[in-house]
Amino acid sequence: MSTAETEASAAKRILVVRLGAMGDIIHTLPAIASLKPGSHVTWAVEPRWAPLLAGNPYVDRVMPIDRSELVRSYRELRRERFDVAVDFQGLIKSALVAFAAEPDRTFGFDRTRETPAGVFYSDRVEACETHVVDRNLELAQAAGAPSLLHVFPLPPGEPEQPLPETDFVLACPLAGWASKQWPLEHYTRLAGRLRDRGVTLVVNGPPSSVDTLSQIGGAYPHLSGIPGLIYATRRAAAVVGVDSGPLHLAAALDKPGVAIFGPTDPARNGPYGNSLKVLRTAAAQTSYKRRGEIDTSMREITPDEVYDALLVS
Repeated sequence: MSTAETEASAAKRILVVRLGAMGDIIHTLPAIASLKPGSHVTWAVEPRWAPLLAGNPYVDRVMPIDRSELVRSYRELRRERFDVAVDFQGLIKSALVAFAAEPDRTFGFDRTRETPAGVFYSDRVEACETHVVDRNLELAQAAGAPSLLHVFPLPPGEPEQPLPETDFVLACPLAGWASKQWPLEHYTRLAGRLRDRGVTLVVNGPPSSVDTLSQIGGAYPHLSGIPGLIYATRRAAAVVGVDSGPLHLAAALDKPGVAIFGPTDPARNGPYGNSLKVLRTAAAQTSYKRRGEIDTSMREITPDEVYDALLVS
């Protein structure tokens, strides 16, 4: 057996479970980097989010968990013989993935998003920090992380569609919940203000969002997958975002810009770090309700406010 094989077999084998989504995976990156020293790390993730982990130096293996082939995935997990599993998601489906691997110990949060998930943990960790990134780091530390690393290793991305040659501001108007979105007409107004200064507003979304993005007058539509979004974010002079994965990607890449918040708490779910300025009205109520319409507090943040914040970001 080679030296490398001997070291790999001696290393603690850790299964990380964070199946999705984009922002949540990004918020977990520092915790996994912290767990890596002296360990062999496998990350169980839904296939659509696997591009976020491409080339990650702290992840030895990315294991896609395909819902249509759960039996095969579970059998593959059992063959790995993990020492430790860490469920950063706190759902029944993520806890079942950790359980299926039959590790010696399974770590999860004391307060889970779905209460029954905690039944599958051998070690339940009470997190005291506020922000999700810091809470994930607490869980990693409890699971044996020797030190805490505040790093966000992300791939370089790749161009998928043309981008302006000159400076541009990147916005991703869509979010998982309509209540977290900013009105499309506000983006049109913002595009006009930026155009007056010779700056283009680029609006990004998946190919399926073409009809929605076309409603934003004066903006440059950019349709892409995750690699194209990462590349565009790296290229952008600044970003405008709402509480969604693309905003947290921008924060992880230390991009300047503006984060618009309403029904979710920026102290817990806001952009990590200090590169982005958060705008939120004093009257906004933290509800985390997945409403099908834009929250009133999001409508109250004007394009002029966002434009002025961009000038000083």
